[in-house]
Amino acid sequence: MSHPARIAILGVLAKKNECICGEIVEILPLAQSTVSQHLKELKNAGLINGETDGPRSCYCINWKAFEKFNADFNSLFEKLREVMQNVVAFMAYFL
Repeated sequence: MSHPARIAILGVLAKKNECICGEIVEILPLAQSTVSQHLKELKNAGLINGETDGPRSCYCINWKAFEKFNADFNSLFEKLREVMQNVVAFMAYFL
């Protein structure tokens, strides 16, 4: 998910309520096929919703999934911080 193109696409979608794929291609210096592939991966990950209406594909941020992802990510970093504090305390004991 950390691919720079995916982050850029998420940024474009976050600024708009909805966005068609063509607009993303106009904004980002990426080929249509590249944007489509990254949109597919973001949709498979559940971070965006997408609808196809004839030749147009409209995508938007899945804010509920983003909130869960953000909470899970923050929880992970909190646990890592606690582990690092314990490691530092353990090492300080022996130094």
